[in-house]
Amino acid sequence: MQIALTILIGFLVGIGAAFSGLGGGIIMVPVLLLMGHEAQKAVGTSFLAILIISISALFAHGKLANVDWRIGVFLGIGGMCGAQLGARLVENISTASFRKIMAVILISAGVYFLTKS
Repeated sequence: MQIALTILIGFLVGIGAAFSGLGGGIIMVPVLLLMGHEAQKAVGTSFLAILIISISALFAHGKLANVDWRIGVFLGIGGMCGAQLGARLVENISTASFRKIMAVILISAGVYFLTKS
C-alpha cells in the first residue's frame, strides 16, 4: 500500500512539475516531510525524483519545442554550482528549522503569485 501511495504521489507531482515547472522543492519536499522524513533526507530524495521526472518532462517539452536549450544549459551550470553549496547548508539545519524556512518560502511564493498581475 505504501508503494502504491508513493507512486501516486510521484504521478501527481509529475503532472504538476511538467505543467508548471514546480514540483521538487515546492511539492515533493513538503510531502516527504509530512511522511516523516528528516529535512536532509527529504531534500536528497526529492532530487532523485526530480531527476527522473525532469528527464521525462524534458523529452515531452522538447517534442513540443518548448525548450530554450541555451538558457537551460546556462541555468543548469549555475544550478550545479549552487547545489553543491545548498546541500552542505541543509546539513547544518534541524528539521524543525527547515520546516519553518520552507513554510516562509511557500507562503511568500503564494502571496507573490496571488498579488502579481
